[in-house]
Amino acid sequence: MARIIEVQLGEYRPVQKYQVEDLNCNRDDLVIMEVDRGTEFGRVVSDINSVCKTKGEATNGKVLRMATEEDLRQIAGNRLKAQEALADCEKKVKEQKLDMQLIKAEYTLDATKVIFFFTAEGRIDFRNLVKDLAKILKVRIELKQVGVRDKAKITGGFGVCGRELCCSSYMKGFHPLSIKMPKEQGLPLNPTRISGVCGRIKCCMAYEYQVYREYAKDLPSVGESLTTQEGKGHVIEVNILKRYVRVDLGEGKISKVAYAQKYEL
Repeated sequence: MARIIEVQLGEYRPVQKYQVEDLNCNRDDLVIMEVDRGTEFGRVVSDINSVCKTKGEATNGKVLRMATEEDLRQIAGNRLKAQEALADCEKKVKEQKLDMQLIKAEYTLDATKVIFFFTAEGRIDFRNLVKDLAKILKVRIELKQVGVRDKAKITGGFGVCGRELCCSSYMKGFHPLSIKMPKEQGLPLNPTRISGVCGRIKCCMAYEYQVYREYAKDLPSVGESLTTQEGKGHVIEVNILKRYVRVDLGEGKISKVAYAQKYEL
């Protein structure tokens, strides 16, 4: 029976679901796939334990086989060609004075198409650029505009935590982020504190959000009135994880009120 696995197409393209039948492959294996208009390579990013119930669950395409030594040599050769193609593209972008920033280039497995990833503030008319590149490279050209989060995922790097960026190491896709997440965690809304290298709110905020919400349910908010054993005042600090609040009782007197732990940390 056919199964569904998740595969990242190429090196920089999105993770999608593909159908696999009689093939014993594991997470991180390189595989060859049949996709629209030809064959491609991809990296398995899921466990192979789900059963395909309907064909509609998978992307149009399927996993054919494991990548061979010949395939790996082809992939390595394509990487070198992609670097040369990126240099040619950068030259043409400067000549045509296009307001775009190139990130990476990638050839398909059969080297019949090259994909250029770029960022730009607005829409770019790159029709002349495509024509010039097609004459130079003699292959099909695709220019793909991506956002700043995608740029960080493609280029990679390290966060302030000292670890490799989540988006470029293990995340299969991006989840929604909002300013509510750092607010809920009681963090100062300072862009340098809550933003990642992409300039957007850190992805890790989403991982912690539900935990903070659960821990904060029975705690008062900053500014809320609270009666303590020492008198009545208003909350000036809330520590969600350590589960205590500080209350200003007036006349310079501060009281610390502890709350019972809900869970073991």
